[in-house]
Order: sequence, then C-alpha cells, then structure tokens
Amino acid sequence: MRKHLIAALCCVTGLLATPLAAETCGGTYKVRPGDSLSLIADRLYKDVGMWSAIHSRNIDAIGPRPDAIRVGMELTMACLNGLPTGLPGGKAVADAHPVVAAPVKVQPGTAAVRSKINLLTGDDYAPFTSKTAHNGGLITEVVNAAMTDAAPAQGFAIHWVDDWASHFDPLLSNALLDLGFPWYRPDCDTMPESYRCVNFLFSDPMFETLMLLFVDKSRPFTFESDADIEGKTLCRPAGYLTFDLDGYGRRWMEEKKITLKQPHKVADCFEMVARGEADAVAINEFTGRSVMKENDLLDQFEVLPLPLSVLGIHVVVHKTHPQADEMLAMINTGLRNIRENGRYQAIIEDHMARIWAGF
Repeated sequence: MRKHLIAALCCVTGLLATPLAAETCGGTYKVRPGDSLSLIADRLYKDVGMWSAIHSRNIDAIGPRPDAIRVGMELTMACLNGLPTGLPGGKAVADAHPVVAAPVKVQPGTAAVRSKINLLTGDDYAPFTSKTAHNGGLITEVVNAAMTDAAPAQGFAIHWVDDWASHFDPLLSNALLDLGFPWYRPDCDTMPESYRCVNFLFSDPMFETLMLLFVDKSRPFTFESDADIEGKTLCRPAGYLTFDLDGYGRRWMEEKKITLKQPHKVADCFEMVARGEADAVAINEFTGRSVMKENDLLDQFEVLPLPLSVLGIHVVVHKTHPQADEMLAMINTGLRNIRENGRYQAIIEDHMARIWAGF
C-alpha cells in the first residue's frame, strides 16, 4: 500500500513539474464564413472599433476595401492591449508588453556633419515623429533601423528641425541635409505637376496609414464609392495635405464636386460636423481617434469603415541631390532587410500597442 501511495505522489509531482503552455498574444487568424473585420475585431479584441487595426496590419493582403476579406484568408493579428490570445503563431504574453517609453534626446545647436548622411525630421507629428514618443516615434524608429541595417560607411545622423515649412525648401532643395521624413507621396501618375512629384524622389513606403471619415452618429451617411462623397462637405484643417481629394482621378476640389472646410484645428472640424456645418471629418485614423478621445466624443462620433484613401509614408530626397539614386537604393535595401528579418514588424507592433492603448 505504501509503494502505491509513493507512486501516486510521484505522478502528481511530475504533473506539477510540467510547465503549462505559455499564453500567447497575437498570431494568425483564418477568416470564417460570415466574418467581417468588425466582427473579428469584436471577437478577438473586444472592441469593434479596432477593425482598422486589422485592416491596416493586413492592407497588402486585403487591399483598400475592408470588406474584401474572403473565407480562408489568413490575417496577421498584432498583440494590442494583451489581445488576442490563443491564436497560432502568437508570442508569449510576458514578451508582449512594451518597454518603458524612451523619448529621444536632441542636443541643441548641433550642425550637420557633412561627412555623414544627414536625415531630417521634425517634432510634434505623433505617432510618426515626436521627441516625446518612444524612440522618436514610429517612423523615426523604422528609418533608424533601416539606416542601421544599411550601415553606410560614412555613418548617418538624424536631425530635428521643428520648422516643417523649411524642410522642402531650403534644407532639402539645397542639399543642406540629405534625406527627409515622414512625407506622403501624391498620386504622381494623375498629378505629375504636384510640387512633391516635380521635385522629389520617394523611398519605398515605411508605413501605410488610413485616411478615414469621422461622422456624427445622429447624421450618418453611406460611403461605399467615390460617388457618395460628391456634394458633401468635408472638413480637414488648414495646412494638412489635400492631394488625395484630387488624386486617383477624383478631382473633387478642382471640379468643385465637394466643399472643403479648413479651420485651424482638428477639434474645430469635429465641432463643425456636430453643428451640421460639415458632413464628415476627413483625417488620418490616429489623429482622428486621438481627438475623439481627448474631447470625449467617442459616443457621439463613429468611423466609417471604407478608407477615403490609403497613403504611404516615405523618406524623400530632392531630385537635384548628386547622390539621390544611391541614397534611395541604400535606405530601400535597409528597409527590405528589416522586413525580412522581423525587425520591422517588431517595431510596428510595439508602437501600435502604445497607440491603441492610448485610444
């Protein structure tokens, strides 16, 4: 009897000593019949509004229309706020929490070192570039990783000039600095006369962001095709890009197919929509969602699911720079390498987790 008892205790001890499978976060989800991005977001992230996080993460597979998913399609789910759990290919939850944010430290008064490749960015464009954001923001960290991988023999440096108006001219146009980021690329096929298309060359996209429509729930409208926008009044603050409203064959502004309101601030646009003076705020998803939260508008406004446009964010070099082609080839090679070795995705998921936690 004593031998049987010892054997039983040994079995129990063995079971207790076996480590439990670590809970995972993120991973791969296979689309089921009846799925939509909203349903998947509700099921996996417990937040229907996070459909855009899934769309943005899988934009290459899905395309610009979020309703283009099909049964059997495999979607990559980023680990955001500790969800989703239990999917194949995820990472251990213990490894999924972002480290403490590390703002960049910029030494004032440093001049460009001409022996180095000098990159130019500016502050206060979160989440893409910001001195107070983790590692200088999402695009700053991607560019730094790509350049580090490219490892130019002369080295490189990132410079912060907060006067954004000076970036294109004179700093880049006169090659006072070599490369600039983060900049959107117009549709140069249909807008070849655009200033950026005429004067600059663009790297491969560092990231793609969704331009979305934010509407008052009491006055929603359907946006399923460009024809639904004609006759509407959109709001986007003065100083923000507008070329997506005329590009891609739209010519909405050029042919006065829409009315565009341009107040000073994004929050002003939300107020105009709430008062019925505009139909929708047309802004990138991160800025729009941040303003909604900051102004307690989450219950009043909703985000329409079809993006107004999908815009890549690039590094640019002026066409007159004597090493323009070589520099673009260098940073594109570095970007391709960090995509292949997984560094790029690690950076994106780390920043996305911080961004969505803020929403």
